[in-house]
Amino acid sequence: MSETNTPVADVSSPTPTPVPKSGGATLTQAVIVCVGLVALLALGLAWQSQQRLRQTEQELVRRQETSRSESTIARDQARQAQDQSRDTAAKVALLEARLAEVALQREQLEVLMQSMTRSRDENVVGDIEASLRVAMQQSGITGSVEPLVAALSQADERLARYKQPRLEGVRRAVSRDLDRVKAVGVVDLSSLTIRLDEVVRQIDDLPLLAVAQAGREPGGTPASGAKAPKRAAAGATPPSGAASDAGWWSRAWDDAGDKWNQLSADVWREARGLLRVTRIDHPEAALIAPEQSFFFRENLKLRLLNARLALLSRQFDTAQGDLREAQAMLDRYFDGRSRKVTVTVELLKQVQAQSRQVPVPRPEDTLAALSAVAR
Repeated sequence: MSETNTPVADVSSPTPTPVPKSGGATLTQAVIVCVGLVALLALGLAWQSQQRLRQTEQELVRRQETSRSESTIARDQARQAQDQSRDTAAKVALLEARLAEVALQREQLEVLMQSMTRSRDENVVGDIEASLRVAMQQSGITGSVEPLVAALSQADERLARYKQPRLEGVRRAVSRDLDRVKAVGVVDLSSLTIRLDEVVRQIDDLPLLAVAQAGREPGGTPASGAKAPKRAAAGATPPSGAASDAGWWSRAWDDAGDKWNQLSADVWREARGLLRVTRIDHPEAALIAPEQSFFFRENLKLRLLNARLALLSRQFDTAQGDLREAQAMLDRYFDGRSRKVTVTVELLKQVQAQSRQVPVPRPEDTLAALSAVAR
C-alpha cells in the first residue's frame, strides 16, 4: 500500500478558550433575584392566606355568637308562645262556655219571640189604645194637647214601621185625629203669667184718684223768661250822650216790670197748687185715705195673684172673676188719664181675653178603628 502523505493533526488537547467573568456573575444575580421574587411572592401569598384565615375565624366566631343569641331569643319566644297558647286555650274554653250560654239564651229568646209573634197585632193595638187613653187623661188634667199629640205621633211612627196591611185603616184614622188635634189653639199660660206679673209690678206706680198730683206750671213762666234776651240785648247797647239817661230809666222800668211779672207768676202758680179740681165719677174713690192706699194696692195685688194661681190650676172661671174684679178696681180707684194706668188696663184686658177654656178633642176615629181591628 502506498502511503499517502497526509498531514497528521496534533493529538494533544486543545487550549480552552477563556470565558469572560462578567457574564457568569450577571446570570447568578438574575437567578438570585428570581429566587428572591419567588420567595417574596410566596411570603405575600402566605401572609394573605393567614389574613383570610384570621378573618374567617373572626366571622365564624361572630356567627357563632349571633346564632347563640338567636337561639336564646328563640327559646324565650318559644316559652312565651307556649304560655300564650295555654292562655289562649283557657280563653277559648271560657268563650266556648259563654257561647253555649248565649246559644241557650238565644234559643229561649227565639221561643219567647215566637210566642209574642203569635199575638203581635193584638199587642200593637192594645199598646196604642192604652197610650191614647193615658194621653187623654193627661190632656184633661193639664188642659194641654201636647200629651195627645205625642201619643198620636208615636202611634203613627210605630204603625209606619210595622207595615201591616191589616192596620192601614188605623194609621189613616191616627193621621186624621193628629191633624184635628194640632189645629186646636192652646192657651199659652207662660205668657199670661208673665203679663200678670208685669201688672202686679206696675201697681205700686199707678196714681190713685184720692192722691193729689202736682199741677203743671203756668204758661206765663216761659213768657217771662223770654224777656231776658231783650233785657240782655238792651243792656248790651252802650250808653252815649243825653240818650243814656233815658235808656237807663227805661231799663230800670223794664227790670221792675219783669220782677213784678215773675213774682205774680210764682204767686199764681203756688195758689194753683193749693187747689186742684178733678172730676170723679165714683165718689167712693175719693174717700180712700192716703194711709189706706198701701193696703188697697196690696189687696189688688192679692187679687191678681189669685187670678195667676187659678190660671196655673186651669180654673179659668175663677181667673176670669178675679180679673174682672181687678179691672173694676183699676177703673174705679185709679186715675184713668195716666198713661201708666191705661197701659196696665190694656194689658189686663189682653190677659182676660186669652184666659179661656179650650176643649181638647177626643181621637174618636182612632179609637173606633182600634175597636174594629180588635174584634
